[in-house]
Amino acid sequence: MTSVNVKLLYHYVITNLFNLCFFPLTAIVAGKAYRLTIDDLHHLYYSYLQHNLITIAPLFAFTVFGSVLYIATRPKPVYLVEYSCYLPPTHCRSSISKVMDIFYQVRKADPSRNGTCDDSSWLDFLRKIQERSGLGDETHGPEGLLQVPPRKTFAAAREETEQVIIGALENLFKNTNVSPKDIGILVVNSSMFNPTPSLSAMVVNTFKLRSNVRSFNLGGMGCSAGVIAIDLAKDLLHVHKNTYALVVSTENITYNIYAGDNRSMMVSNCLFRVGGAAILLSNKPGDRRRSKYELVHTVRTHTGADDKSFRCVQQGDDENGKTGVSLSKDITDVAGRTVKKNIATLGPLILPLSEKLLFFVTFMGKKLFKDKIKHYYVPDFKLAIDHFCIHAGGRAVIDVLEKNLALAPIDVEASRSTLHRFGNTSSSSIWYELAYIEAKGRMKKGNKVWQIALGSGFKCNSAVWVALNNVKASTNSPWEHCIDRYPVKIDSDSGKSETRVQNGRS
Repeated sequence: MTSVNVKLLYHYVITNLFNLCFFPLTAIVAGKAYRLTIDDLHHLYYSYLQHNLITIAPLFAFTVFGSVLYIATRPKPVYLVEYSCYLPPTHCRSSISKVMDIFYQVRKADPSRNGTCDDSSWLDFLRKIQERSGLGDETHGPEGLLQVPPRKTFAAAREETEQVIIGALENLFKNTNVSPKDIGILVVNSSMFNPTPSLSAMVVNTFKLRSNVRSFNLGGMGCSAGVIAIDLAKDLLHVHKNTYALVVSTENITYNIYAGDNRSMMVSNCLFRVGGAAILLSNKPGDRRRSKYELVHTVRTHTGADDKSFRCVQQGDDENGKTGVSLSKDITDVAGRTVKKNIATLGPLILPLSEKLLFFVTFMGKKLFKDKIKHYYVPDFKLAIDHFCIHAGGRAVIDVLEKNLALAPIDVEASRSTLHRFGNTSSSSIWYELAYIEAKGRMKKGNKVWQIALGSGFKCNSAVWVALNNVKASTNSPWEHCIDRYPVKIDSDSGKSETRVQNGRS
């Protein structure tokens, strides 16, 4: 306890060092100025200022010019006006037993099996993965796969994606009263399903966006594509003034469920569920008052130059020609290394001076005394960040980041609750997590939230936002009818959950 108090005192002194030095100095200067007389001021003018006008005038002009240039050229703020997470209908809810039945029906419907599905070892394997995944019994599956026999067709896949995107956008436009005609930039990301015409073209057609809208469709970029889309929209908003940018993040389950026997490809079936999010961004100064957040930083890290990183998550055919996504045994190491690189870039941007000094001291100490100092100092990101939205890719992903960032259980509560309630919704998972924090009433004015997402390639991308007001849950929030039942207590061994009511921060 003493060490904690000492560190907090150190952090306070370093953080407020300027103020601690400035105010006494200001008091001394003010005391001196108070004693100045009119004769003293005349003496100062005639003895110094009058003889140095040639020097002072250009200096003053340069200062004014530099200030004006800085104000005119600095990037305009990017505001998050509102966002909407898609909540599938209740008839699409899929318990673990129902998901297992979907797997069985999909395999049985595979033409190569001739209507038989005798080998039960794959079923036992999937059941173990499913029970330990951290997912609950209220996640959602696609309508096409819930039918008997399941519809694993292109048409069914298109229906799933259109339902998600249109549902999220209709709620967003309703909550903001923004006309689709006002959208100047559109970015849609879906990694595994990219039909022609594109999904961005589908949005333009459905909502009748204007003909000069700047539209982009991002494909094959994995679960971290949501932050990539935000970063792209941010850059475009810095160029195109006084406009709205619309970002849509989703993934498709119907067309990508794996029906083969390769166990490294089966795992994704147990984690991914239906979901999507629509985000409205603005660079209009007038939107600051009604916006929820301002974008502070985006940091993107790509380690795809390394072969191990590039191949750790890869779509391809198994030995029987069945298409699926294989997860390499190296994925944990690759993810850890990529996250560290991302944090190394983001840390200097957000950490207080006190943490930077501690890290620098231990860094130099390790260089000089390698035998005595075994590890670098791990900065306390909770001094800079109030809320964490870690991509709900699975229990292992959340566990690793919780440990590496020295987070408390409440810091990863939003991620674990999202994984349990909605599953891995790919690039949109970080928005369900943000909605969870809002629904709990924890987002206060000035709070900073860090969204961190991992994806194939391999990529780690971060976005940091600051709350402009005390943020309340949006209308038709995905947590509207179930927030009081979360968080749930997950058994670390069996993966089974026990509901525990907890309102607010504890």
